[in-house]
Amino acid sequence: MEKVKKEKSILGKISDMSHKLVIMLVIPIILSLVLMLFYARQYHNSIVRMETIASLKTQVAEDIPGAAWNIVSGRETFAENNLYVRIHDVEKTIETITERTRPENRLSLIVASRTMQTLENYVDRIRDNIEADVPVVQNEEVLAEVRGVAALVDSMLNDYIAQEIASTARMNTSLRVVIILTAVLEGLVVIVALWFRSRYTKATAEFVRRPIERLEEVADKLANGTFDARLSDTDVTELRNLTQQVNTMADRLKSMMEKSAKDGRNLRKAELRTLQAQINPHFLYNTLDAIVWKAEAGDMEEVIHLTSALSDFFRISLSSGADWIPISQEKKHIEGYLKIQQTRYRDIMQYEIDIPDEIKDYYILKLLLQPLVENALYHGLKIKRGGGVIKVSGKLSDGYLVFSVKDTGLGMTPEQLLALNERMKLGQPTVSEGGGGFGLVNVNLRIRLYYNQPEGLNITSGPDGTEVSFRVPCRTREEIYENESVSG
Repeated sequence: MEKVKKEKSILGKISDMSHKLVIMLVIPIILSLVLMLFYARQYHNSIVRMETIASLKTQVAEDIPGAAWNIVSGRETFAENNLYVRIHDVEKTIETITERTRPENRLSLIVASRTMQTLENYVDRIRDNIEADVPVVQNEEVLAEVRGVAALVDSMLNDYIAQEIASTARMNTSLRVVIILTAVLEGLVVIVALWFRSRYTKATAEFVRRPIERLEEVADKLANGTFDARLSDTDVTELRNLTQQVNTMADRLKSMMEKSAKDGRNLRKAELRTLQAQINPHFLYNTLDAIVWKAEAGDMEEVIHLTSALSDFFRISLSSGADWIPISQEKKHIEGYLKIQQTRYRDIMQYEIDIPDEIKDYYILKLLLQPLVENALYHGLKIKRGGGVIKVSGKLSDGYLVFSVKDTGLGMTPEQLLALNERMKLGQPTVSEGGGGFGLVNVNLRIRLYYNQPEGLNITSGPDGTEVSFRVPCRTREEIYENESVSG
């Protein structure tokens, strides 16, 4: 089974073809490189040997006879002259080069090495004559022999260099033949490789063509909305995995489309509940009772004040059905709400609104701030002894609008805050959260859906109170209308 799968794998076929092509192309290249490196090394070693021997010629032909003459003439002593050191250096160098030379070229060096022994013997005679105080004339005769022997060694070194040059010429001819044969072999290998590649490519293309055509047909059906289209199993290993993934994708796409339709219905229901929750009967009854109570007390100015605030509150809540309103209207909406509630909870609630005029003309999704203020009042200040302050702030930061509703109320425990964040993460809208309007979860969901962003509300809470903030992009009236027309 494993062998069959390997034969029907696209990767296996391509890998097999690649390996064969690489072997066909690389072996001649490696062979030619090895041969070229071998000949290059031979060239290099031969040149080094010739340079070394050439450097000895001056010492043998001139330096050693000259040093012997200085000793014979009395200009220098053996201790000052270092004649033996020079001779031994030449002998040692010749021996080293002899070991590194091919056997057919060693004869000249072997003879030269032996002749250097003869040269050293003549130098010994000069030393003995000087120690015996023989006449200079006898040493001059020996010096003539030294010069002759040195010339003989120099001639032998020349013979060696000539032999190395001849060997190098033969290597050059061999290398030229190798290069020509390698080039011919490479040409033949390339032709065979091209033929093999063409034949194998056609077979591989036919192997995968039909499954891919079926894949294209199903993909086209899915793109046109036929989410029930599925691929049948294939024998190609890689395409079998792809087939399963495409079928899985089709299943998930169908589920997502169904969920999207369901979420759309839930969103519309949530928006309806949002508007309904704003018209809180208890809030309306209590406000009307407060107006009646103020009227009976003869406080007409407060009656006018409450009536005007209530009118603004409901007018902006409805906004003729518009989803987006200027920030100035949203500010006026929470001002009306807070004015009404301060009449009822004057002893426990104070408020501040810090929304600068520089952002008043930007548009925002309506009914985002009022639920947060209502939550701060009912779940923060109302249940805390002594009440507190609600502060609403807004600012412009790096192209975003940042809003915050902060209260000095009772705050939440870490467990309560964790539970609330989990509810917002799940995104399950609710009509009410313990009497606090349509609640933080709904506001969080609306921000994420309408602004198409992953984050919504950010909540921090502790013994000193709670702060609820969010950040949304700046949008002008023109951008809102443009987006609505594109969506329509």
